[in-house]
Amino acid sequence: MTPNDMLKYEQLKASGQLPSPKGVALAILRLTQKEDASMAEMARIIKSDPAFVGRVIRAANSAKANPGRPVVSVQEALVVLGMPAVRNLALGLSLLSQHRQGSCEDFDYKRFWSASLACGIALQGLSRHVRAIQPEEAFSVGLLARIGELALATLHSDEYARLLRATVRSGYRELARLEREAFAITHCELTAAMLDDWGLPPAFVDVVRRHEDGEGHGFAEGSREARILRLLVMARSVAALCLAGEGERAQHRARVSELGAQLGIDGDELGALCDRVVAEWRDWAGMLNVVSQPLPPFDEMAAGGVGAAGMAEGNEGLPGAMRLLAVDADPSIRQALRAVQDEAGLKISEADGAAALQVALQSEPQMLLATGAAGLALTRALRETRPGRAIYVVILTPSGEEKHCVEALDAGADDTLAMPFSPRLLLARLRAGRRVIELQQEIERDREELRRFAAELSVTNRRLQEMALTDVLTGLPNRRYAMERIEQEWAGAARGNRPLACMIIDLDELKQVNDIYGHDMGDEFLTQTAAAIRSALRAQDVICRTGGDEFLAICPDTELRAALACAERVRREVESKPVEAGQLRIRGTLSIGVAMRQPDMEDADALIKQADQGVYLAKQRGRNRVVTIQDGNRAGA
Repeated sequence: MTPNDMLKYEQLKASGQLPSPKGVALAILRLTQKEDASMAEMARIIKSDPAFVGRVIRAANSAKANPGRPVVSVQEALVVLGMPAVRNLALGLSLLSQHRQGSCEDFDYKRFWSASLACGIALQGLSRHVRAIQPEEAFSVGLLARIGELALATLHSDEYARLLRATVRSGYRELARLEREAFAITHCELTAAMLDDWGLPPAFVDVVRRHEDGEGHGFAEGSREARILRLLVMARSVAALCLAGEGERAQHRARVSELGAQLGIDGDELGALCDRVVAEWRDWAGMLNVVSQPLPPFDEMAAGGVGAAGMAEGNEGLPGAMRLLAVDADPSIRQALRAVQDEAGLKISEADGAAALQVALQSEPQMLLATGAAGLALTRALRETRPGRAIYVVILTPSGEEKHCVEALDAGADDTLAMPFSPRLLLARLRAGRRVIELQQEIERDREELRRFAAELSVTNRRLQEMALTDVLTGLPNRRYAMERIEQEWAGAARGNRPLACMIIDLDELKQVNDIYGHDMGDEFLTQTAAAIRSALRAQDVICRTGGDEFLAICPDTELRAALACAERVRREVESKPVEAGQLRIRGTLSIGVAMRQPDMEDADALIKQADQGVYLAKQRGRNRVVTIQDGNRAGA
C-alpha cells in the first residue's frame, strides 16, 4: 500500500462507519494478534457462538483434501483449518451477517454477498488444482476480495449509487476512475487497505489490490502473486457464471473455460470442479441465508442450459411483512397465527426445539413466539448472540401468574402471553411488537442518515486536504506535500539503512516562453512538460512541483548511479517531445541536479541542498544536462 492510500484509509476508518468485525469475530481477531494465542482459547471463543460453531465445522469438512471421517468438533476444525484461516472465516462471516442490506439504492447487497460467497468457494476449489494458496485461506480471500465496494456503498450511499448508475455498462475500470475522482480512493485500494489492517498476508493484499488491472498488474510472470491473481480472476468468473441468467451462461462458461485452459485445467476437471462449486455454493447459501439459484451441469451450459427458477432465498416475503418464527407451536397456536397472519402482516415459519436456535440465527426473524421451558432456554441462548438480541420475543406461559411472567422477562423475553388466549389478544400483542420493531428500524434509519452526513463530511475534508497538497495547474503534489514526503522517506531510509535519492528538475525556458507567448502558453508549456517528466519516471518515484519552474523527484531505494540514469531518461524525454499548442511547437529542456543520501548528511534538507547545487552547475555548464556534485562531480550529457 502506498502512504497516500493508507492516509486516505485512516481518514475513512476514523469515521467509525467502515464495515468491521464484531462479536466473536472481533474476539478472534484480537486473540490471533497475541503471540501466545492458543488453540484452546480460540475454541473457547468459537463455542460462545453456536451458529459460528456449525460454520467452522462446515468449512473444515469442505477444506479437507482427502475424504474420510468427517470433522465433528471445534478442536478438530481448528487443526484442519489453522488459526489464520479461522480468523479470516470469522471476519468474512461477521461482515456478511452485519451488512446483508443497506441504504445504497443501486448496490445489490444480496447479489454482492452471493457472488462473494461463490468466489470464495471457487477460489478454494481452484487452489487444490493450482498450488499457490492454501484452500482454507483461499475461501476467505475470495469472500473478502470486493469488500471495498461494500465499504463505499456503506460510507457514501447516495454518491456511490450515482456512480453505479453511471457505470452500469462500462465496467470496473470506469467505476474505479470515478471512485478516485469522488472519494480519492478506489474500491480495490480500499479493499487492500482493509485486509492489510485486519492482518491478512501482504501477498494476498497486493493481489486483491491489483486483480482488476488486467495484464498491467505488474507481478512477475510465474511468481506466486501472479498465480494467485490468475486464480482470483478465474474464481470471480466462476462466481459470475453462478449468478448469470440463462441467456448469459454460454458466454460466461466460455470465459471460464478459457481461463481454466490458461491454468492448465482440462475440460473434464474443469466441469467437475464447477459443478462442485455450484453444489457447495447452494449448500452454503442455504446455511447463511444468501440468495442462490439452481444451475444445469457445466457441460450443458454451452447450449444455454435448462430454465432455472431464478434467485431464491428462504426469508423472502411480501413487502412490509414481518418475519415471525414459531417454535414448538401446537395445533391451537398454529390456528391462532393463521387467523391473524394477514391482519398482523406476518410471514410465518416454524421450527422445533432441537433446531430452533440454528434456524433463528440463520434466518434472523424479526419476531419469535416460543413456549415453556424450552422457549426460556432458547431466549437465553439467543440473547447471548448479536443477531439474537435484535429479535422481539414473545413467550407463551402456562398461566397468567406473576412468577411465570417474571421468569420469562428475566430470561430476555420482550412480552408474555398466558395460555389459552384468543386470536384478538394475540393480534394485539403482535401489533405492539410490530410497533417496537418499526421504531427500532426508524432509529436505525436515523443513524444511517447521520452516518451518511458524517461520510459526506469525511469526503469533503479529504478533498480539501488533497487540494491543500496538490498543485492546481499540473495536478502534481505541491511543495508542502513534497517536504512532508521526503521527510517520511528520509526517516524510513535511515531506519532501514536503505538508499534514497532525489532530483531537482528546473525548466530552462519557462521565463522566455512567458515573455514571448504570454502566460497562457507558459501554463500549457508547464503542464505538458510536467506530464512528460512524470511519464519518464519509474512507478516508485514521486514527482512534485515545488515552485514556478522547479520540480522535486523523490526516488526511494535508489542508488546514485540509478538515479542519474533515470534523470537522463527524463531529460531526453522532455527534449524529444516539443510542446504543442495550436500552430506552435516549442522545444523544452531541463537542468537536473541529482543527489543521494550519505551517512554524513544531517537531514533531508542537506540532500535537497546537494541536488540543488547540481542544478546550479548544470545551468553554469550550458543547461540541458544532468549533474551531481557527488561521485567525483560526475555529470550527464
